[in-house]
Amino acid sequence: MTVTLAEIRETPLSVDEVLTSVSSPRAGGVCLFVGTVRDHDGPAGEVAVETADKTVAALDYSAHPQAAEAARALAERLAADGRSVRLAVVHRVGHLEVGDVAVVVGVSAEHRGEAFDVCRELIDEFKATIPIWKHQRFADGADEWVGLP
Repeated sequence: MTVTLAEIRETPLSVDEVLTSVSSPRAGGVCLFVGTVRDHDGPAGEVAVETADKTVAALDYSAHPQAAEAARALAERLAADGRSVRLAVVHRVGHLEVGDVAVVVGVSAEHRGEAFDVCRELIDEFKATIPIWKHQRFADGADEWVGLP
């Protein structure tokens, strides 16, 4: 069980890099999650009422200096349970435009079920626990910080 990538980067992300890093002859399944900047922030779950259906112009991600260490620790914890063969997670910081790739998660496992399960756990726990903050800028000139403690 290997963590191949656990990084926070200011440069554009490569889905191919993550796919290559988690590929293994032992793996019968590879699951990838690619998160992109969408053009709106609207009602879904716990979105604030004041941002409902606002058009997103761009956003900026900021990360705590220890975010990469926390990401690696999370990936290593999930790798240690033996359900996966290889894991990778890379998140971008800095200025991103609509359509840009913000995060890529890859998991390979002997069977597809484990690949799907661990991939979902990795992205869900990453988004919930890693200190990365999003500053959304809306087309109407308003802005909002998301994910602040």
